[in-house]
Amino acid sequence: MKKQAITIQQKKDQINIKIGEQASNEEIVKELKKKMPELKKIYGEEKTPILVTGKILKNKEIEEVEKIIKDAINVDVDIDSPKGMGLSSIKRTFEREIQNSDTMFYKGALRSGQRLEYEGSIVLMGDLNGGAEVVAGENIAVVGVLRGVAHAGAKGNKKAIITSASIECPQLRIANIVKEIEKEDTETPKTFAYVDEDKIILE
Repeated sequence: MKKQAITIQQKKDQINIKIGEQASNEEIVKELKKKMPELKKIYGEEKTPILVTGKILKNKEIEEVEKIIKDAINVDVDIDSPKGMGLSSIKRTFEREIQNSDTMFYKGALRSGQRLEYEGSIVLMGDLNGGAEVVAGENIAVVGVLRGVAHAGAKGNKKAIITSASIECPQLRIANIVKEIEKEDTETPKTFAYVDEDKIILE
């Protein structure tokens, strides 16, 4: 039996809307719109805040979910979908045999036209925006959204990985391998990239 895309739980001081981890954006929007009238009836004149949890959403999806709720009910909405790297992504990173290396930590986002390069690994403490570039001899971790160019293992290390809260760039590079990001690759949020049999795999 297929799990529901949306489940609603009423608590004393807030309403919890949980989004299924495997739900597509289309399923989320459809089911959320369907559930809003019944939620509105429960509310009446109440102003109990709504907390949205579950699946990590992209920025556009966050805006869409928030709009659907606020169009139906005039209430504060808090969406627990951090830009920071999710636990699932961190877990996958440590489950792999990642080689230790010197690491550069860069605080803040990179804007279009900016480039960051280091012989070891790079941890970017912010978003990698479109038009910006990060090149690392080893691994790349973006504690935010990856929209720009990320090239890990630049000296030929095919064991290098790329991890981010959400991979939304048009292209990834690990060693001498290039992956063009197709539309189907972005239908569900991807947070981890590695090489397997000379192909870049997105998870």
